[in-house]
Amino acid sequence: MNGEIHRVPESPQVHTIEARTHGRYLVRVPNEPPPWPLLVGFHGYAEAAGDHLNELTRIPGTEAWLVVAIQALHPFYTRKERVVASWMTRDDREHAIADNVDYVGRVLDRVRQEHQTKPTLVFAGFSQGGAMAYRAAAHYRADGLIILAADVPPDVVTQQRVTLPPVLIGRGIRDDWYIEAKELADVKALTNAGVHVDSCVFDGGHEWTDPFRTAASTVLRRLQ
Repeated sequence: MNGEIHRVPESPQVHTIEARTHGRYLVRVPNEPPPWPLLVGFHGYAEAAGDHLNELTRIPGTEAWLVVAIQALHPFYTRKERVVASWMTRDDREHAIADNVDYVGRVLDRVRQEHQTKPTLVFAGFSQGGAMAYRAAAHYRADGLIILAADVPPDVVTQQRVTLPPVLIGRGIRDDWYIEAKELADVKALTNAGVHVDSCVFDGGHEWTDPFRTAASTVLRRLQ
């Protein structure tokens, strides 16, 4: 009143700034003498590195591999106060992708410094971690890529720094998220990019199963 002009506040300006953080990864060392081929995996949403390591080591033949499970940089508590993690959200997505790719490179360097490894490298990912496995293979030379219940990120096909290796895609016929249409689209996109793709369609849902483990084992034995 009294002739005053009330201005509507402007929307806040959004800024980003680089911040240092620490990530964790788990390593399972084989009982046999080195050097070992290297299998590096990425867990799904609301999982932890330990969950993924348990699944990777259930793949027949991994006894001879140095197995590494990398945990996402964004931890949170479940309702039961278990610590799990997520790879990213839609906010600041491009920054998160760059941070995660750099993080993977740092883990690879550290693992190779501390352990005697062969040049053979395979990335594996489940669900949300599948996108990270794709991105890792698009930036760091690998010999194989094992993907379970995860679609191809668009940036992987268009922004490869290195050629993607052969890919094994796993899909459960009762998976309500990674459905047949997504798998077919991924196979087409990868094939058009010159990538060899094998598919393992199994009786199951959004989960690890023995048929998929057998298919993954075939990939590892061929590369070992």
